[in-house]
Amino acid sequence: MANRDKFFYETRRSTNKPNKSGQFRVIGGQWKGRKLKFFEVEGLRPSLDRVRETLFNWLQTDVRGARCLDLFAGSGAIGLEALSRGAASVDFVELNKKAARQLEANLGLLDADDGNVIHQDAKQFLDKEHQAYDIIFIDPPFHKGLAQEILGKLAQTNLVLENSKVYLEMEQGLEVEIPENWELLKDKKAGQLQYRLYSVLN
Repeated sequence: MANRDKFFYETRRSTNKPNKSGQFRVIGGQWKGRKLKFFEVEGLRPSLDRVRETLFNWLQTDVRGARCLDLFAGSGAIGLEALSRGAASVDFVELNKKAARQLEANLGLLDADDGNVIHQDAKQFLDKEHQAYDIIFIDPPFHKGLAQEILGKLAQTNLVLENSKVYLEMEQGLEVEIPENWELLKDKKAGQLQYRLYSVLN
């Protein structure tokens, strides 16, 4: 079983329904169609089905066997999708304790041994030494200035290597500075958000 002693960081869009449970479904892989609960707190909402479907179409040749990091994991919808599609492991970073506990429960329900929940602020997580990841998912809360701060911190770490992929989801219209050795592979918009996929060059 996954390590049930660890947890992770604050996430997605607002729901205005604090203390209630919502539901999302896995859209591909071994758990395709599986419905899972998430704890509704301010700033947290699973990525839209169509966004996740597009993202994993972009990553279809990269996910299997990949070591992944889901920053601002929230419901864990993106990281769980990666595990369902054959990722070797996913570290979920989530600050909200209730959201992290629900994510732990979902990993247990799926018997997902390769998912690890870390209850910690994403910025603090990046301040520590870790092994590099093949894919990093970044989906911070909107309108808090976190996207640029996290990108700046990530660029100073050893968490990405040549050919690592970085996915960024943020509010539409936001402009961020990207490290010089990151190449934009994909860029798309959906509703009030924009999402991009980068590849790290040497």
